[in-house]
Amino acid sequence: MRYRDLSILTQRDAPNNARTEGFAFLVRAGFLTRENRPTELGNLALKHLEGLSAKIGGSFFSQIRLPVIGNSLETFYPILTGAADIIHCPACGYTSRSETAVFAKSPLPGETLLPLKKVATPDCNTIESLANFLNIPKEKTAKALLYTRISDGKLVFAVVRGDMALSEAKLKRQAGEVRPATHEEIESAGAVPGYASPLGLADALIIVDDLIPQSANLVAGANDPGYHLANVNCGRDYQAEIVADIVQAKAGDACADCGNPLKELSADVLEDGAGYRFDKILLALAESHHDPNGLTIPHPAAPFDVYLMPIPGKELDTFAAAGEMYANLQSAGLTVLFDDRDERAGVKFNDADLIGPSVRVTVGERGLKEGVVELKPRAAAEKQFVAITDLIDALHKS
Repeated sequence: MRYRDLSILTQRDAPNNARTEGFAFLVRAGFLTRENRPTELGNLALKHLEGLSAKIGGSFFSQIRLPVIGNSLETFYPILTGAADIIHCPACGYTSRSETAVFAKSPLPGETLLPLKKVATPDCNTIESLANFLNIPKEKTAKALLYTRISDGKLVFAVVRGDMALSEAKLKRQAGEVRPATHEEIESAGAVPGYASPLGLADALIIVDDLIPQSANLVAGANDPGYHLANVNCGRDYQAEIVADIVQAKAGDACADCGNPLKELSADVLEDGAGYRFDKILLALAESHHDPNGLTIPHPAAPFDVYLMPIPGKELDTFAAAGEMYANLQSAGLTVLFDDRDERAGVKFNDADLIGPSVRVTVGERGLKEGVVELKPRAAAEKQFVAITDLIDALHKS
């Protein structure tokens, strides 16, 4: 492609709205607008990645040297601005979305079941206030979360240990689609908001996390404002219709596969059941492959193999010579960005570094007189001079 045909507009400075270096370089190199819309050059890069993915297939991410994590359903690229919250084990590679991740749970030590006891707990309508008032750890409490099933209006009463958070995604796997229950719906089932208990409910679906039956003598609501029940035991004091994993994993929990601590990460989804997300892949490439001067996206992910750059001469027509090379390189199967602008050499060198094709070929008057061109791989510190007759072979080897 010719530089002027693509209407490439590079920028010397990063945009004010750049949240990451990769995004900043994509804007500066002319792949994206400041509003994160692909330019003509950006669309060309996206089409290149799409064709490359079809050609490479299952080894796509490794072939383009992009560090990713994932599972059989999704591929992620960790990035602070990512929209997906994931759980990852650095030791064994286990990866899942946070809302569905599993982890190795630690039951409380076994205890003799104690008699049920009603205790006054004024102004204790949260787990934290309850634990502080009774001077007990949160894991000795049972947290109640109430929902209404959309399909039939049934109250869904979920119980998890007080030190854990409910995963709505896991709950929906057990109960179907739900929404938070209203005060009226909670009260009509015999429960009291803030002091809800699974004991004595009318027509409610009780779902407990699988740690609850293993946790003896918990403090739970009493369905009476200002009161809780001590020594509540699932199976003795109330029955659960469903016992399942319904809590959310967090950083520091033990990996279910290897036992090592899990990490929480933000990530972009690069691939899922709907296919590849090439806009996110392009951003991930820019994040992973850049230096202070611009993009260093490696072959074969870079949209161009060669940046062909003639430097104006006084005696020889370097542009005409470069035009012949452009045609020969394309005929040899190389993708070329031909910088056909009548610009100063410094501007072209800067833009070549920003855009970052794998190799820059500079056609200058002195070199033409000697039958050579300057060849410099983007990521290399040194340049070399190659005979024009050997250029295609040299580029295929670079």
